[in-house]
Amino acid sequence: MQLSDTRALVTGGVSGLGFAVAKHLVAHGGKVALFDVNDDKGAAAVAELGAAHARYFRTDVTDEAGVVANVAAARDFLGGLNAAINCAGILGAGRVLGKDGPMPLSQFQTTVMVNLVGSFNVAKAAAQLMQANDANADGERGVIVNTASVAAYEGQIGQAAYSASKGGVVGMTLPMARELSRFGIRVMTVAPGIFWTPMVDGMPESVQQSLSASIPFPSRLGRPEEFADLVGYILGNVYLNGETIRLDGATRLAPK
Repeated sequence: MQLSDTRALVTGGVSGLGFAVAKHLVAHGGKVALFDVNDDKGAAAVAELGAAHARYFRTDVTDEAGVVANVAAARDFLGGLNAAINCAGILGAGRVLGKDGPMPLSQFQTTVMVNLVGSFNVAKAAAQLMQANDANADGERGVIVNTASVAAYEGQIGQAAYSASKGGVVGMTLPMARELSRFGIRVMTVAPGIFWTPMVDGMPESVQQSLSASIPFPSRLGRPEEFADLVGYILGNVYLNGETIRLDGATRLAPK
């Protein structure tokens, strides 16, 4: 699809990677619905992007009925829905056996619920509406882009819950793409490495430098704009389907 024709919902859309995607799409003529749970950042994001191009929808991605309602409302605002980009996620860091004992099961469950179940929840609700779109010249009716992580492949100590959740995102990409192909809906996943996000911005400078040094080339943290560029390319290249793309400067995470 042409980016100027993109009518997209973006989860985690008011900060970090999600907001970078939203800015990229709007800059190229698209419209976006921002799904998130931070009302203040949501208002600021809409103010920056312009109310004609963006609207904020307070959305818990794990709430099935709430997501269905907001996806429908987003379609109405956008004048259609042909793209869903899942960027909402949490770290859920913690050792299986920590200093205070085993990880509470609720912590593992919450991480998987937000990162994996939430991505599936939004994807299925979006696909339900996309299937009714008019097909373009390639027979395409929509695109779903999920966000995994390189931790899906080489998770570090303390990332058991996070890696499990992101590994699930990678695992559902191909079967979902195969199933939705009959509707002309593509499904892709991006697995970013270490990116400059608000979370990293709050780390000590020495930690930031150490993270940068661990990346072969370029030896720096990824920029959210680079993530957004890749998402934009995925939306535009109809032959990309059912694949997870690492975006990581050739980094491979060490055990810790």
